[in-house]
Amino acid sequence: DEEGSVLLSCSEVLQWVPLAFGAEAIACRKALQIGVHMQWDRVIIEGDSLSIIKKCKAKNPDKSLVSAFIHDIHQLLVYFKECKFEYTPRSTNNLAHILASEAIKSNRGDYLVGRVPEVAEFQAEIDRVREPD
Repeated sequence: DEEGSVLLSCSEVLQWVPLAFGAEAIACRKALQIGVHMQWDRVIIEGDSLSIIKKCKAKNPDKSLVSAFIHDIHQLLVYFKECKFEYTPRSTNNLAHILASEAIKSNRGDYLVGRVPEVAEFQAEIDRVREPD
């Protein structure tokens, strides 16, 4: 949220996704699906794949390997008053890296409302303190 507090954390292990490119598109779609489910009217989706962020922002139909996911993302936008897609460099996306690494290591995902897994709490606090106004 605007204070940098974690509203929800979600990680999943997707065995059938061969490329990080596809996983990034699926993650964006999942974030929007969660936003719809939680009835949020404004969301900011941050990701470290610039090409996926650009595809999500684009108004024209996508013709890449992830076109079905991008189409779903564009369809979900009608549920929000405001939705921003922002690129964040991998070097500043440590919390997402910790969540993904832990999911891979344990071979299970997490879905936590209002918090992150214990292993990521320290990084979440660092990110919260650094969250710009």
